[in-house]
Amino acid sequence: MSNREGVTTNSKEWTMIPVSNLVHNQKVIEIDGHLSVEEACQVLVDNNISSAPVYTHGEKGHYIGMFDYGDVIAYILLVLHRKPGQTNSDDIVDPESFEIKDIVHRALQGQKVPVGMASDLSRKNPFYSVLKEATLLSAVEVFACGTHRVSVLNSEGDIAGILSQSTVVRYLFDNRKQFPEIDEILDKTIRQLNLGDEPVISVSASSNVLEALSLMSRNGISSVAVLRGGKYVIGNISLTDVRHVMKGYNHRLLWKTCLQFVSHIRTQQGIVDGQDRLPVFDVRKETSLGFTVAKLLATKAHRVWVVDENNQAIGVVSMTDVVRIFASIVGIQVQERRASVAVFMH
Repeated sequence: MSNREGVTTNSKEWTMIPVSNLVHNQKVIEIDGHLSVEEACQVLVDNNISSAPVYTHGEKGHYIGMFDYGDVIAYILLVLHRKPGQTNSDDIVDPESFEIKDIVHRALQGQKVPVGMASDLSRKNPFYSVLKEATLLSAVEVFACGTHRVSVLNSEGDIAGILSQSTVVRYLFDNRKQFPEIDEILDKTIRQLNLGDEPVISVSASSNVLEALSLMSRNGISSVAVLRGGKYVIGNISLTDVRHVMKGYNHRLLWKTCLQFVSHIRTQQGIVDGQDRLPVFDVRKETSLGFTVAKLLATKAHRVWVVDENNQAIGVVSMTDVVRIFASIVGIQVQERRASVAVFMH
C-alpha cells in the first residue's frame, strides 16, 4: 500500500520508488559545449548549481558529459601548473594526450577553451544516465560507488532532471518515519556503523590554495577541513568554493593561504569577523547518523569531520558513506573508500 508522492508504508518499498518522483518539476540548466570554460563556470555561479550537463553545440539533446567545479579546478591546475609534455605520476589526466596539449596550448595563447573539451576533465564526474522509470535502488547502487549525480532521461532522451546523492539522502531522511529500517539505522552512532575511520591526509594551512586544490583534485575528494594547531576544525574548503576564484577572474586568491581563503569566503558569506570556528562541520563518534545527515544537508556539504574528545580531527563522514549505509540495508556492499584531507595550521 502506497501513499502519495511515492512514500510507502513498507520499509522494503523505498527501493522501488521511481527516480522521477524525486526530480519532479525540476528546472534543468544545460550548457552549450561551445561556451568557454569561464562562461560555463559563470552559468554554474549564476544559477547557484554545482554541475550541469554539456551538450554538443547546435545539437541540444546530444550530451557530451557533465561539467562541475571539479573540472574547473582540473582546468586551472592544468593551465597554471603544466606545460605540454610535462609528466607526473600523480596526474589525473595524461599530459601527453592530444586533447590535453590542445587545451594547454589554447589557454597559454589566450584562446577560448570550449567547455566541451573540459567536460569531466577531472575524471570524477562522468555522464551517467537512467530512465525516469528506474528505481531508487538502481540510483543508490550507482551512488554507493562514489558517483555524485545521474541524469534522469525521459522517453525522448531529454534530461528530465538531475538526481544527486544529496537529493536521495534528503528524501530518505525526511521520510524516515515511513521507512522503519531507515529510521532505525539513522538512530545508530557513527561508531556503531564503523564510520569516520579513514586516514586524514594533511596539507599545511600556510600552503597556498592552489596546492590544496591540487591535493583535492589528485585524491578525488570534494572538500578539505582547515585545522588550527594541527588539531581543531576551524573551517572548510570545498570544490564549489573555487567559484570565488572564478568570480571576476580573481585568480590571485589561488596564492593566498588556506586560512586567508577561508576568511575571504566567510566575508563573502557575511559571517561575522572574529568567529574562530565553524562547529557545523564536525561531529563525534557518538553522534547519530541522523544528526550527521542533518548537518550534511544543512551545510550543503558532502562531508563532515569527525573529532575526538579533544576536538582533534580523526576522520570524515561523507555523503557517499551515508548512501553506502542505506545500500547495506538491502545487501549492497561497496569496499572502495576514498581518503579524506585536512588542512593543518602550524
